[in-house]
Amino acid sequence: MVWSPTSWQHKPCQQAIEFPDKISLAEHLETLATLPPLVSTGEIRKLRNHLALAEEGKAFILQGGDCAEQFSACRTDNIINKFRIIMQMSLVLIYGMHKPIIRVGRIAGQFAKPRSSSTETRGDVTLPAYRGDIVNRTPFDEVSRMPDPANLTLAYYHASATLNYIRALLAGGFADLHHPEHWDIDFMSYSPHATQYQHITESITNALTFLQTIDGVRREETSQVDFYASHEALCLPYEQALTRFNEDDGKWYNASTHFPWLGLRTTQIDGAHVEYLRGIHNPIGIKVGPNVAADDLLALIEVLNPNNERGRLCLITRFGANRVSQGLPPIIERVKASGRHVMWSCDPMHGNTQKLENGIKTRHFDDILNELKQTFAAHHACNSFLGGVHFEMTGENVTECTGGARDLKASDLTRDYQTAVDPRLNYEQALEMAILLSEIK
Repeated sequence: MVWSPTSWQHKPCQQAIEFPDKISLAEHLETLATLPPLVSTGEIRKLRNHLALAEEGKAFILQGGDCAEQFSACRTDNIINKFRIIMQMSLVLIYGMHKPIIRVGRIAGQFAKPRSSSTETRGDVTLPAYRGDIVNRTPFDEVSRMPDPANLTLAYYHASATLNYIRALLAGGFADLHHPEHWDIDFMSYSPHATQYQHITESITNALTFLQTIDGVRREETSQVDFYASHEALCLPYEQALTRFNEDDGKWYNASTHFPWLGLRTTQIDGAHVEYLRGIHNPIGIKVGPNVAADDLLALIEVLNPNNERGRLCLITRFGANRVSQGLPPIIERVKASGRHVMWSCDPMHGNTQKLENGIKTRHFDDILNELKQTFAAHHACNSFLGGVHFEMTGENVTECTGGARDLKASDLTRDYQTAVDPRLNYEQALEMAILLSEIK
């Protein structure tokens, strides 16, 4: 079938979003199609080159951010805190891994969420499920839960504002993290690894200071970094409207983000989401869960990367700490034996979600760390490279995941539980995770 930005419309679409007002939907999509791209083709191609290096173990991808962005979080302080924690984590990983760290945020577009049910019932009332701010709103009332096409345009402007501010921070030197002593690391005193953490931050400070004393190494050369945006390519009308043709290389690009990914619920090889993603030239992530069949995964890889190009595909595994050691190695071996070029990343969050008796979702810090350790071990045993990690996290000190240096308990979660969908590592837990991750060999 000949591909076009609209060819997905002729395929069965899982997680489809029905906007009742079709006239308004057409108007907003027409507006989006005329607006400037949010990212450039040059940035997208640069990220593909980075992914190719990570595939060979020569770089490492740190991908992280909110489970579901909300328009109300498009604030100066919130954006700064998200950006800061990714920068700080990346510096720790550079120090521990001795390789370039590629920074990718779940940001400026992570406005849609898949749901297991299209409706939600509370008492005697049934309404559409919350599908992310690009579709509807969280309050449980008929007006808030009605899918509204105006949210598509609002998503564009909130993503644009977020990216614009991040680029301003980068240009203004915010990424210059030469002073780890300024980090908020009070939590370290609660951890049995406190002395070890302090040694790492002091070593980073000393290393950066040493660099500045070497002739020819200017401060600017260690303070400018690349930063990329990513989100799940779930709301296909939005993705289609922001798809652009590049005259220079004759290829189509999704200009809403650098790095879209395919979720577990939309990997049907004859489905609309696979059809859309196969035609764009962005790097593509594929979430891989414990129930995936190796043959199905290889068929999906063939469809999305028929020319077997490096830097095109990233397999993001999410097995859970209890299933990764047995389930992941056979998948790695089958993909290796096929000769297909892929980069591997680990999402240690989604496979470790648990629901408490009071209905609150959480994840335990130790389960997340254990899946990371086992995933590294599986790749090492298979003579493969784990090229990245994928966290749901925030720069705020929310209380959504248990464990960590402060040993948050289930009883602590209600103190500051903010996420609209899934629990995130807070600032302290994310930085601690980076420190422990940097030591995994």
